[in-house]
Amino acid sequence: MHLDVAVAKTRKYATPESGDTVEMIERPGGGLSFIVVDGQRSGKSAKAISNMVARKALTLLAEGVRDGAAARAAHDYLYTHRSGKVSATLNIVSVDLESKTLVLSRNNHCPTLVGQNGQLQVFDEPSQPVGVHRGTKPIIHELPLAPGITVVIFTDGLSAAGERTGQPLNVPELVRELIGQQLNAHDLAQALLQQALTADQQRPADDISILVVAVSAREQSVDTRWLQVSMPL
Repeated sequence: MHLDVAVAKTRKYATPESGDTVEMIERPGGGLSFIVVDGQRSGKSAKAISNMVARKALTLLAEGVRDGAAARAAHDYLYTHRSGKVSATLNIVSVDLESKTLVLSRNNHCPTLVGQNGQLQVFDEPSQPVGVHRGTKPIIHELPLAPGITVVIFTDGLSAAGERTGQPLNVPELVRELIGQQLNAHDLAQALLQQALTADQQRPADDISILVVAVSAREQSVDTRWLQVSMPL
């Protein structure tokens, strides 16, 4: 199998820094974990919150802690240090080579979208953000790792895109349409971001982060890995 991952991000219009944080870590038993955090509000204060949550989850995952426990610990950490007065959404997507599964952990009111075999699953069970309510737990789904799976994670800047201009996006329908075009992870993430920017008339009303994780059949027995990052400075 071959793993293809892409992230597309942008900040709220007229805000110097995005309040979202996206991180990647190699798992001790093999595979990768991706963390997406949206801190409360926007700008530098939100970035400090999202960095705090992401660092806690990242450190624990690197030590071999399971995803659900890492998410709960990140919640406890934020809850303790900010006295339950600050929230953040948290998603963890893990490609776990030990269990040969995709592990989807969600503390986010935005759904997790999974495309497979021409169908789109929408995991949208009620979920609480981390940091506010004592005892908050993530919603977790575990799927067999197999070719043809595409996972789309996003922060609420995408789902809210276009509301200000009267052109709200139907994100699940848009993802279903784009997956049907058999786009790779990079093109799918970029297409979603461009749709959001167009709906917001190039002035995003909130920070937007999109993570796409796609698993396909490996056509060649090449073990080389690539990682590419592109960002304005």
